Amino acid sequence: MSVLSEPVVSSTTLDPGPSTRPQSGGPKPAADPRRKALLRFAISISVLTIVGQALLGFEPAPMVPIVAVLLSYTVALALETVDAWAHGRRPEYAGSRADLAYFLMPPHIAALACSMLLYADHTRPYLLAVVVASASKYVARLRVGGRLRHFLNPSNFGIAATLLVMPSVGFVPPYQFLNNTDQPIDVLIPLGVLMAGTMLNGKLTRRMPLIMAWVGGYVLQALLRAWWFGDNVWAPLGTMTGVAFILFTNYMITDPATTPSRWSRQVFFGLGAAAIYGVLIVAQVSYAIFFCLILTCALRGLGIWVSERRRRGATASSAAASPDAGAPPDAGASPDAGAPPDAASSPEVEPALPEQTRVA
Repeated sequence: MSVLSEPVVSSTTLDPGPSTRPQSGGPKPAADPRRKALLRFAISISVLTIVGQALLGFEPAPMVPIVAVLLSYTVALALETVDAWAHGRRPEYAGSRADLAYFLMPPHIAALACSMLLYADHTRPYLLAVVVASASKYVARLRVGGRLRHFLNPSNFGIAATLLVMPSVGFVPPYQFLNNTDQPIDVLIPLGVLMAGTMLNGKLTRRMPLIMAWVGGYVLQALLRAWWFGDNVWAPLGTMTGVAFILFTNYMITDPATTPSRWSRQVFFGLGAAAIYGVLIVAQVSYAIFFCLILTCALRGLGIWVSERRRRGATASSAAASPDAGAPPDAGASPDAGAPPDAASSPEVEPALPEQTRVA
């Protein structure tokens, strides 16, 4: 359990953090890599949606992503307003226009992901997925270091919940991304998506160990199933060449807000997701790729909860044993508040970030 027990970063995949606009006359601060990654995620999925609708032959009607994005904005703003009022804090979108823009990027990404990866003959499933994705960030949360953090991947959870409660809805057919193309475009599109996602994760999110572990574990479970159960090994390996698998690998499972930061724990997370996927496939569970990520994130959340309980208990015991050691820390606050991110007493505590972000 200790491998999974580290604090969650912050909301969506990437947290833009407070506005970094320089003071007049002061030096210009370095660009926040989290904001850069969030912006590039949003641009990438927007471009793919536009190109897919205009040229590639995406199955959903052109109005589906538009309506989904508008609803996602509305739900995110409403939930953040209510949550801020309930906890007596300022909404994350309040402040500059840049703060508002970066706050809306995670719901923008979630809406486009849901509208791109679900297959339905009407609009309601897409809207349900968007609402569930936004709501999960405010329902499935843990208090870490005095702040509430979500631990489930919103886009993945919204898609999986919709597939679970609406049997008539399915996962997007693989041909969607190459509907109107021929060789060699059929090869160049997956390669382009793979290269863009690899550069983004390698330079900004730093989730390459997780990606390598997930891909390696996926191959390993395919080989084990072929050896043990006699499954056709080429079917799962061939799936890896599709655009849908590449999108999941580079843009969904790598969500920094719901995955570990240390490389060793990223490896454990990726291998764990692949192992759970293999078990679900053996159990003949449909859409196992989405449910395996939910279970992996839930197990990590359980580890974080146990770690926080132990940490608070140790803090209370220390304060009771040393009444003259000074005032005890504030209730709910992390015992190592103020420690640097890599402090041994608080593994993987990253700088405090607003709760709005998360990619995928």
